[in-house]
Amino acid sequence: MNHLQRFQFLDGAVRGEICRLDEAYQAVLSRHDYPAPIQRLLGEALTGVALIAANLKFEGCLILQIQGDGPVSVLMVECNHLGELRGIARYDEAKMAVQTDEGWTALTGQGQLILTIDPEEGERYQGIVALEGESLGAALAGYFAQSEQLPTYFTLAASDQQAGGLMLQVLPQADDGQDDDLWDRAQGLAQTLKPEELLGLSSEEVLYRLFHEERVELYPEQALRFHCSCSRERSANALRSIELTELLEIAQEHGGQLEVDCQFCRQKYVFDAIDLHQLHLPSPVVPEGLQ
Repeated sequence: MNHLQRFQFLDGAVRGEICRLDEAYQAVLSRHDYPAPIQRLLGEALTGVALIAANLKFEGCLILQIQGDGPVSVLMVECNHLGELRGIARYDEAKMAVQTDEGWTALTGQGQLILTIDPEEGERYQGIVALEGESLGAALAGYFAQSEQLPTYFTLAASDQQAGGLMLQVLPQADDGQDDDLWDRAQGLAQTLKPEELLGLSSEEVLYRLFHEERVELYPEQALRFHCSCSRERSANALRSIELTELLEIAQEHGGQLEVDCQFCRQKYVFDAIDLHQLHLPSPVVPEGLQ
C-alpha cells in the first residue's frame, strides 16, 4: 500500500492529505543497513515530503534535507510530481552505537531543515529554517509558518515496516464568513490520532475516526512508489567535470575501471578507459545549414 489522498472540509477553508507507505518505504530501507531510529526518522521524512510535494503545481522534484551536528549528519528525501520517492541518511556509526536518546533532535543535533523546489523548467527555490520543534512534523509546520505564512499541521509516524502521515492546512484564499473555528477544531482532533492508527487504519477509517462530525470530501488515491533517478548518462555527465588524466589515474588504481555508485539505490555504473576517453571527446561541429 503506497498512496496519498487529498481531502477537503466543505464548511471552511481547510484542506488535508493523508499518506501511507509500505513497499516504497521498504525499498528505501532494503538498500541500506540503518539503525532502527534512523529508519523511523527516514520514514517520517519520506511521508512528509510526499505530503508537501502533492501540492506542487509543476513538473519537477521537492527535496527535503536535514543537516545537523548530531549522529545523523545528513538526511535527504525526494518526491517528484509523479509520486516517485527516494531517500538516504548519513550517520556516524560510533555515535549511534552509544546513542540512547532516539528523539529526532537528539539524532540530528543543531542544524538546518532545507526544502528545495527543483522544477524541470525554471529556477530552483530553497527555503531554510532551524532544526526546531518536538518532532519532524512540528519542524515542517514551522517552516510553513515562517516561509509561507500558512497555518499547517503535520503528524508523521513510522515503524520498521510502514510509514504514514497526515497534513492539515488553511487554504490561502480563506473567506470571511466561513466556519472560523474549523482550523482549531480540526487541528485539535488530529492531535488525538495515535501512531498505530495512522499506520494501521485505512484513509477512510482515519478520517472517520477524527472528523465524523464534520463534512469532509475524500478524493481518489494518488500512487506513490520508490524510484531512483540515477542513470549511466547522469553519472557520465558528472565525470565530464573531472580532468581526463585524473579519471584515468583513478581507473588505473582500480584495475582499469572507474565505478560510480549511486548513494540512493546502490546501483553501480562502470566506466573503462575507452568510456572515459569518449566522455571527453569534443562535441561534433554541426554544419550551420543542418541546425
